[in-house]
Amino acid sequence: MPTVRIRVLFLCTHNSARSQMAEGWLRALGGDGFEALSAGTEATVVRPEAIAAMREVGVDIGPQESKTLARYRAAQIDWLITVCDQAREACPVMAGVRSQLHWSIPDPAAVAGAGRQAAFRTVRDELRARVTAFVAERSRATEEPPSPASV
Repeated sequence: MPTVRIRVLFLCTHNSARSQMAEGWLRALGGDGFEALSAGTEATVVRPEAIAAMREVGVDIGPQESKTLARYRAAQIDWLITVCDQAREACPVMAGVRSQLHWSIPDPAAVAGAGRQAAFRTVRDELRARVTAFVAERSRATEEPPSPASV
């Protein structure tokens, strides 16, 4: 029997760091039960600092590309997770989205100077914790037997 995969779309403004790292974490931690996607309200490039921060922990997001939300407008999405406040405010209503979450994650690209790479590491680690909890919660929800009232 084929596994039902939970489709998760991570959204931020430029699809250059936070949403890309979240997509990478879900691919690494979610197993066969999840399909990880990301997009931005605008598309740019995946930031080299995000790629470097993820490589430090063995997750390669280098092959990923920045995409706009337009690519997924007609798609069926189980979870839309906005990872920046600006994207949350700009996010249009999408008919194919079943559930939505918001994670307010600071933009590491807004940090200048010597602390910039440390900011990317901090965001990487916060996203890992959030994706880990999300996967655990969704996995429990799909493994729970139906309640007697629903049988």
